[in-house]
Amino acid sequence: MAEPTILETIVARRRLDVAAAQAQVPAGELQAKLAPAPAPIDFAERLRRDRPMAVIAEVKRASPSKGDIAPGMDAVAQAMKYAGGGAAGISVLTEPTWFKGTLEDMAGVRQAIEALGEARPAVLRKDFIIDEYQVLEARVAGADSVLLIVAALDDGTLNGLLQFSRELGMEPLVEVNNADEMRRALAAGAEVIGINNRDLRSFNVDLGTTDRLAGLVPGNVLLAALSGISTREDMERFAAAGARAVLVGEALMVAEDPGAKIRELAGIRESRFTIHDSAGVS
Repeated sequence: MAEPTILETIVARRRLDVAAAQAQVPAGELQAKLAPAPAPIDFAERLRRDRPMAVIAEVKRASPSKGDIAPGMDAVAQAMKYAGGGAAGISVLTEPTWFKGTLEDMAGVRQAIEALGEARPAVLRKDFIIDEYQVLEARVAGADSVLLIVAALDDGTLNGLLQFSRELGMEPLVEVNNADEMRRALAAGAEVIGINNRDLRSFNVDLGTTDRLAGLVPGNVLLAALSGISTREDMERFAAAGARAVLVGEALMVAEDPGAKIRELAGIRESRFTIHDSAGVS
């Protein structure tokens, strides 16, 4: 029997995590918390608002490929730096074992950026989502979108999670890494597709992945390039391929000034917001 891939190992662990979470807080209790949850904004519209390319800035402490990146990071403080730099979206890793993230990180980020009003970045729950329970968790914690990884889902589950997310007011970011996964995403009706340059089976990065797959995306679908992006040249490369957004993680996590790095990537001259502390703006 072949050894499980990294993705298969992570998904198996997340199934156990979801079962444990459901035992502690049943789905019915989560459903009761939906009404008072902070309202979502339109994820796709928020990305389209930033022309020519939107930056989704990622908050993550670690990864399976890199190990610890910023284990002591304050997620809220990091997110506010991203907002100050003009990020259109903030992706928060909530997977606890390999990425050292929590739902509390994401809830704190959403609460902090609320002060920015309608211009705030959209909040994405970045995780290995395999159950509607995780989508409920995301919405209760204030997410505007969730990541659905095609490689981790069969077609029935992908379709079900896509529909359930929309019922809760969230348009998912549907992630693909090859032509077959692109076909499946389009067949499911995905409206925001992210081409991951990192193959989650091996965690190897190939920036050519976006170049090869971008032409398969119809014009009505918003295309994002994910992983391995660190320079303005990368942004221009993927814009030329047809991407309207990029997701940037490690390059921002290690940047001395994450806000300035976002402005460099996006070609923004000035900060969109002036952030005075982790919860306020001027």
